[in-house]
Amino acid sequence: MKRFFRDLLRSAVVQRGLGVLAAEYLRLVWLTNRFSYQPFDVYDMVEPMMPAIFVFWHGQHFMTPFIKTKNSYRAKVLISRHRDGEFNAIAVERLGIGTIRGSGDHGGAFHRKGGIGAFKEMARALEDGCNMATTADVPKRARVAGLGPIMLARETGRPIIPFAMVTSRFIRLKNWDSSTINLPFGRGAVVGIEPVYVPPDADAETMEKLRQHVEHLLNESTRRAYAAVGRPEAAFG
Repeated sequence: MKRFFRDLLRSAVVQRGLGVLAAEYLRLVWLTNRFSYQPFDVYDMVEPMMPAIFVFWHGQHFMTPFIKTKNSYRAKVLISRHRDGEFNAIAVERLGIGTIRGSGDHGGAFHRKGGIGAFKEMARALEDGCNMATTADVPKRARVAGLGPIMLARETGRPIIPFAMVTSRFIRLKNWDSSTINLPFGRGAVVGIEPVYVPPDADAETMEKLRQHVEHLLNESTRRAYAAVGRPEAAFG
């Protein structure tokens, strides 16, 4: 019986149904939360930097498709090839975001799980004028930024934009990344602080310093975002 339900959940029909439901639920959350922005003119600041590499913490990723507020903003997101990533891909594509399937950063080991192909595809997307979005964490190590976005920025010359997007009402799961399931009818906040540029000749020491800086900016953005919605205690819970 357990195998039956497992196979059922993996079926294409069920995965598509879950993806559609997830997308429409997130649309409801977006429409019923009142979002604020820090800085208030963040889009005016970021638009001249596009295409850019947008990064955020895993577990805070569910609402991020809605940072794309204009049809003229082309964007793709990196999603795992794991079976759990299938309905995520369906959901974000329904919300108007393209997908690239592959592994994230495993401490710079992009040869794992199709990482090299995904890295090259992300670089091509940026060269083609398309924004890239990806979680910053090293897989299974929450709130530890990997070198992946740093390497991508060094390769393409595009800036990294770390940001946090949160809601005041949510359910927090007890999993490795403390995922937050955002809820409708509350307040929301989008916070970015500054872009991060990586020199094309950055050595290992420079890249590590920039990795730490991205990690700091993500943590500070998260802290400010939860403060903005009146939930400062939730920033690192």
